[in-house]
Parts: sequence; structure tokens; C-alpha cells
Amino acid sequence: MAEIAVRYFAAAAEASGCLEESLPAVTTVGDLKRLLIERYGAAMARVLAAGSFLVDGVVSRDDARPLGSSVDVLPPFAGG
Repeated sequence: MAEIAVRYFAAAAEASGCLEESLPAVTTVGDLKRLLIERYGAAMARVLAAGSFLVDGVVSRDDARPLGSSVDVLPPFAGG
């Protein structure tokens, strides 16, 4: 079975308890969000509600966006 490499930053890392892991491959951002919430619960749901994903170097919040072999989970960032 194919896998996807997922890296977590800041609050996303806290919610997952790790900096990176390999998960069963999913095809879209929305599928990954559902998998992460199922796996890590309310803490991850809070991060994902305001966070975003870095897919192929492009920040995305679009649930329909296709994924490749890796993705970064980015929490909301303060400041500017």
C-alpha cells in the first residue's frame, strides 16, 4: 500500500505528538484532514480549522486539492 509523508509544524506537531510520519496514502487535502482528525482528535481538529497544508510548495486550504507523496501540516501563524 502506498504511503504519504506528512510533516507537522508547531501546534500541529503538538497535536500529533511527532514531527513527521508516514500515513496510508490519501488523495486529497480533505481526505487527509479527515484521517488526521480521526487519528488525533479534537486537538488536531482545532489546528486544522485555522491551519493549512503545503502541497507541492503551494499553501492550500482547498479540500479538493490533490496530494502527492508528501505534505506539510501548517498551523495558523501569528504576526506578519
